[in-house]
Amino acid sequence: MPPMSTPPRIVLASTSRYRRELLQRLRIPFDVESPQVDEHALADETPARTATRLALAKASAVAARHPDALVIGSDQVAELGGEPIGKPGTHDAAVAQLRRMSGRAVRFHTAVAVVRRQPAYEACSLSGVDVRFKALAETEIERYLRLDEPYDCAGSARCETLGIALLEAIDSDDPTALVGLPLIRTVALLQAAGLDLWSMAR
Repeated sequence: MPPMSTPPRIVLASTSRYRRELLQRLRIPFDVESPQVDEHALADETPARTATRLALAKASAVAARHPDALVIGSDQVAELGGEPIGKPGTHDAAVAQLRRMSGRAVRFHTAVAVVRRQPAYEACSLSGVDVRFKALAETEIERYLRLDEPYDCAGSARCETLGIALLEAIDSDDPTALVGLPLIRTVALLQAAGLDLWSMAR
């Protein structure tokens, strides 16, 4: 799309503090609004498809309320052996997740969507991150979880904090994708929508 003559309002369709902190790195003004969508996977839906569908659904839900805004939606689904891995929520569930992932590779599918109603624009991009966990001792799992409490993170580990000590390798074309918002792809979608990122950055 051609460059916009007037900078649009930008809205992040998310309640995630991780995504908010990531978007702040771009130094552009934005608002935050809860998308309020059902985030359950559909029957026979692959993790990658779930992430893509939900990223678009989140952005579309908020764009319907703010048709002139550029709305960013994102979703992440972790996958182990073809099965999705969600946020543990509790200590016991996190212990079970890390036991399963010990010594294995986990793929994180992180999708980002940008949607605007007026003028119409919709695009989505999917980033894959392959994470290999070390062989983890029970004492490591317990100590890590007590210190970091990553119960709101898919895969029960925060790579940006002490969780990095649980990992053997990370393979990705966008280092921010694992945290929850792939900024390289986000910038590309915003610029494709006509946003002049450099004039808005402060």
